[in-house]
Amino acid sequence: MRTVCLYFILIVMVFIVAGCGYRNPNVYSGPSKIIYLNEWKNRTSQLGLDSQIYRSLTSWFQKTDAITTVRKKAGADLILAGEIISIDLPSLSYANNSQTTQVKVKLKVRYILKDITSNKIVFEMPGELWTEPYLVSTNVNTNRKNEAIALETIIEDISKRIYRLTVLELPKL
Repeated sequence: MRTVCLYFILIVMVFIVAGCGYRNPNVYSGPSKIIYLNEWKNRTSQLGLDSQIYRSLTSWFQKTDAITTVRKKAGADLILAGEIISIDLPSLSYANNSQTTQVKVKLKVRYILKDITSNKIVFEMPGELWTEPYLVSTNVNTNRKNEAIALETIIEDISKRIYRLTVLELPKL
């Protein structure tokens, strides 16, 4: 019985020690930072993309208490700026009757995170192409809904990438 208790305590201690090095890559726990986040320039005819990206980025940065986003540059430590360069909906695959069955939304963006005080670039992506396929149907409303879902997926993925890059690079400042 005593041996079983000792083994149990030993196993628990191994798990505790092994777990101490775990760090969630999605959580920034360094010194507090304020990021000036403005709406991105939208060079496409797709209205509202800039606002969608702003809302998505804000949502991602709310995952940590150590990073605050603001809409005014005064008092901010960093600036995150971006631009929606283009959007494209080219055909991808065809059915037997040569009708399009799937399209891929292509969204090209660029963005930069810069330390305001030192003017140092934390990271910069001068041009990233994001794609997401969606099915095409004969129903126009279904197509609009599928396209909107594909764009939402891209925007969420972009925001997650920017958030993770920020969390990764801030400790290096």
